[in-house]
Amino acid sequence: MTENLRIFTIKPDASVREALKKIDENKKGFLVVTDLRTVVLGTLTDGDVRRAFLKGISVDDQISGIYTKTPRCLRLSDGIPGATELFKDEAIRFLPIVDEENRLLNILTKNQVHALLLQDIHADLTFDFLSLDEGIVDYEIYQRPWGFYKTTVMNDFFQSKVISVNPKAQLSLQSHNHREEHWIVAHGRGTVQLDQSVLEVHCGSSVFIPKGARHRLTNTDEKETLIITEVQIGDYFGEDDIIRYEDIYGRI
Repeated sequence: MTENLRIFTIKPDASVREALKKIDENKKGFLVVTDLRTVVLGTLTDGDVRRAFLKGISVDDQISGIYTKTPRCLRLSDGIPGATELFKDEAIRFLPIVDEENRLLNILTKNQVHALLLQDIHADLTFDFLSLDEGIVDYEIYQRPWGFYKTTVMNDFFQSKVISVNPKAQLSLQSHNHREEHWIVAHGRGTVQLDQSVLEVHCGSSVFIPKGARHRLTNTDEKETLIITEVQIGDYFGEDDIIRYEDIYGRI
């Protein structure tokens, strides 16, 4: 077991107080219970602790009576496909990875599997999963004067977004040096200015925005939101690759 995993492990005679401190420190919401030989005995989650408190357990009691003693585990031979299959069970958030003697070798969470797949990282179960940026799985919603956007996937090859434009709102006239964009209208109607052309769009319309082309999206409806899905392909996807020429919100 590597030193990085020690923050995720605890002995069965530890107190609930000690377990809570470790759970708070690792910020994953769980611990793997092991013996002195690092053999996996069970798992303990923040939910297990809450349920124990409702039954009258105190923070100074041992965790020996509250942890799950028959956890699902992965063998190295199961590989990422085996993990993906087990994670189809919504109740499973993490899996200890063990050797033939059930000694802990690694830990894999559901979010880490998603991060691997979305970034097209080829790995086996010995990979350093703690090095992954799990933020790729759950991007924030970013508010803008015209509505909001949410990134759904971003890796070295592409970025995809959902863009929601308020009624009668309009994005800036802009271009990009490092990416092309592919838009599909999922809801509503509006117009797309593409260089010198203006296109009417509605649900099901698709528009290709070449790299360097000046473009602008407008919601022409008085009441309905305009929603598009956007896929960006290029060598850089930062928001600073936006060159604005006109903007009704004064952002030039």
